[in-house]
Amino acid sequence: MTNEIVENKELIAQSVRKFSERFIQPNIRQWDDSQYFPSELFRELGNQGLMGMLVPDYYGGSGLGYQEYVTAIVELSRVDGSIGLSMAAHNSLCTNHILLFGNDAQKSAYLPRLATGEWLGAWGLTEPNTGSDAGNMRTTAHRDGDDWVLNGAKNFITHGISGHVAVVIARTGEPNTPHNATAFIVERGTPGFTGGRKEDKLGMRASETAEMIFQECRISDSQRLGTVGDGFIQSLKVLDGGRISIAALSLGIAYGAYDAAVAYAKEREQFGQPIANFQGISFKLADMATAIEAAKLLTYQAAALKDAGEPVTKESAMAKLFASETAVSVANDAVQIFGGYGYTKDYPVEKFYRDAKLCTIGEGTSEIQKLVISRHILTGISTRSK
Repeated sequence: MTNEIVENKELIAQSVRKFSERFIQPNIRQWDDSQYFPSELFRELGNQGLMGMLVPDYYGGSGLGYQEYVTAIVELSRVDGSIGLSMAAHNSLCTNHILLFGNDAQKSAYLPRLATGEWLGAWGLTEPNTGSDAGNMRTTAHRDGDDWVLNGAKNFITHGISGHVAVVIARTGEPNTPHNATAFIVERGTPGFTGGRKEDKLGMRASETAEMIFQECRISDSQRLGTVGDGFIQSLKVLDGGRISIAALSLGIAYGAYDAAVAYAKEREQFGQPIANFQGISFKLADMATAIEAAKLLTYQAAALKDAGEPVTKESAMAKLFASETAVSVANDAVQIFGGYGYTKDYPVEKFYRDAKLCTIGEGTSEIQKLVISRHILTGISTRSK
């Protein structure tokens, strides 16, 4: 790791902490209770350079790497996972898909608005009846002269209602055949493109999750991303980076729950002494700290490999799997340490507990991550043990 990266990470961490204390911390309870999506906050994040962290500066972005990007997500999620989730989805999915696979005209048209936070991005792959079975997606796009016509629906989409622009993967071939999907850029306001039902979620309640619906939605072929039939291949590459984002999100939530548990264990007294003095609590904190450190190492290893241009499919899956399961475990232990108070909204750990679970589901469940990892192992791909 270069000195420049280390310095960038430290500066980003300090900046995001100050931002979070001022703009996020005072509003967490209100946003969570009302499921309010603070879209105005993301324009402020854009002003801080956090909405286009991976985008080159000539497109209005920060031109940074994944290690700096991970640091920003961790620090946001340490305070509120909802904000970390929305920031990550905007950067690593919609914006990154256009950055990786858009042509010059598409990049020039969309990246500056996305990178500055003027526009919010959405990314549509998941559908109500397919989930991980993306090869069988029902949203279709058929060619009509110089246009494409989209029909179908996507669900569990971050910013499905509020996003100004979406990258949408639609089936352009027969179900369950190779190269049967294509990616398109669809702007909000395009006739036939509407937001659907907003999900009433267990956690991450200040991050908007909703349907996107397409009914005879006509777009120009100029809105197609890359070659016809490459949509799913592109998506897998995008998800390699997206899983690093979710690992970082998980790491931040774990840190937040752990910090709260340590502080409470030092303050809470029973039998005339802080409960941190009891072995049952101190050993639990030791296990939490060790798991977090392991998750951190996996996450930053994947980020470093991504920055180096190395393949990261297995490493990002490992990081996402371990960090997300760690977030759930640490949040669970934090609630236990708080006892009855941990089960109330007067303390922060119940929210970390609710938020953490999504990390084991979004952008590929833990079971899918194990499938990805095992396939790499069984096909003899190196584990980078050297």
